Amino acid sequence: MDSIEGLAPAVASILDAARARPTPDERVAVTPRDLRAAFARAESDGRVPVIAEVKPTSPTTEGTDERDPVELAREMVDGGAAALSVLTEPEHFGGSVETLRRVREAVDVPVLRKDFLLEESHLDAVEADVVLLIVRFVDDLPGMLAAARDRGFQVLVEVHDEAELERALDAGADVVGVNNRDLANLVVNLETFESVAPHVPDDVTLVAESGIALPAEAARMRRAGADALLVGTGIVRGPSDVTENTRRLTTSMTQ
Repeated sequence: MDSIEGLAPAVASILDAARARPTPDERVAVTPRDLRAAFARAESDGRVPVIAEVKPTSPTTEGTDERDPVELAREMVDGGAAALSVLTEPEHFGGSVETLRRVREAVDVPVLRKDFLLEESHLDAVEADVVLLIVRFVDDLPGMLAAARDRGFQVLVEVHDEAELERALDAGADVVGVNNRDLANLVVNLETFESVAPHVPDDVTLVAESGIALPAEAARMRRAGADALLVGTGIVRGPSDVTENTRRLTTSMTQ
């Protein structure tokens, strides 16, 4: 893992908690729902492919969302979400593997497990369709990528700059997310995606993450090359109900 020096204290605390978390004894095996196919279906229906995120709280939001995560997930799908992201990190995001299980049973779209996975055993906590690997925090990215795929997972590999993108591509990533949030200070800048996107090969599926709340921001990321968008706070804490907040973003290029 890269040095945690320079990370926001909240992020360093999250990593400490991840390292201390008990690891499962049994290995999972998954038959996943196809993420890329879900994006293609959204495109063919005239929708922007959106991964909508069920996130009770985070270090950058105030309070905790007490609504039923399963109901939120259904509302997101009703609003046109192509896939869902569910936080399973418990200490800082209020997530759980049980929430992911409940959500995945309730919907028919791919579900991403959003967590800080640092070692192979962390993959075995719960079945999901997609797992997140954050380049900065994984020592052996090729090994983790292979281990995830061997279990049946699809993998979203998250990067923050061009150097991390190179590591992701060298490891064999075929779905890459560019996070607009700087982990050093937790500030969001959409120019992050715009600076990295031109270096992503055409055959790699590219996801823009963080800082997307308005249709104009969604359209901006799409113009910069995003095949899909990952949106959390902009949907669950937007100006309307969750279904309408999702719909506003999935139709952002057609308004």
